[in-house]
Amino acid sequence: MPFYALIIIIFAAILFFYVYRSMSNPYFRFKQFTIWHDKCAMKVGTDGVLLGAWAPVENAATILDVGTGSGLVALMLAQRAANACVVAVEIDPIAAEQAKENAALSQWGNRIHVDCVDFNSFQTDVKFDLIVSNPPYFSHSLNCPDSRRAMARHAGYLSCGSLLEKSAALLSSSGKVALVLPTDAVADVHGKAVSLGLHLLHRTYVRTVPHAAPKRVLLAFSREVSELMEDELVIESSEHVYTSQFVGLMKDFYLYL
Repeated sequence: MPFYALIIIIFAAILFFYVYRSMSNPYFRFKQFTIWHDKCAMKVGTDGVLLGAWAPVENAATILDVGTGSGLVALMLAQRAANACVVAVEIDPIAAEQAKENAALSQWGNRIHVDCVDFNSFQTDVKFDLIVSNPPYFSHSLNCPDSRRAMARHAGYLSCGSLLEKSAALLSSSGKVALVLPTDAVADVHGKAVSLGLHLLHRTYVRTVPHAAPKRVLLAFSREVSELMEDELVIESSEHVYTSQFVGLMKDFYLYL
């Protein structure tokens, strides 16, 4: 076996061990911050990490993270947008408290405000340049027996339609909305966005491996009309081996990249 191939295999094994261990730990350590998620119904996962690294932060001075959970996406966006003020809303008081703790432990605590509130009741005079959400999308599945996990996962508390309506009202004149969704939700969400005067700006289909059907999609909508960007992201080229594309997206966050 060539030496460089052996190095790649060893590197992949180390990276897989880190990710696996972090998922079972009460925390997930990134390059510039740590997310404690032991009190949260939903743990750090690929969807949230993808959204935090992908969402368009250019020229965003005010950012809103809807359903922040542990505060993961809010902290990623605070890292990427050096001068932005980030507001994170979370309906679950226990998760909201942990998000506050994670923000306070980070170097951006003075720029992140966590508000424990139902987004449907959220009130503010601020207009946001970017609104992001890893929304509940299991509206057609059976309810989870854990009420806090159900709250975090199910659209009964906040449908994508309600999320978009409220977001449209809170956007600045050039504001954007970024979401991560299952592919089968795209048509409904796109239709609702168009009805609210939001135009699809960027669509990225996510494949776990090259030949797998995409199960997730990243969407960015804007008030302004622009030429649609379409692409796809493949996470692994083979088992436990990240693609250069994924590494490029995550290199500022994941350890050992």
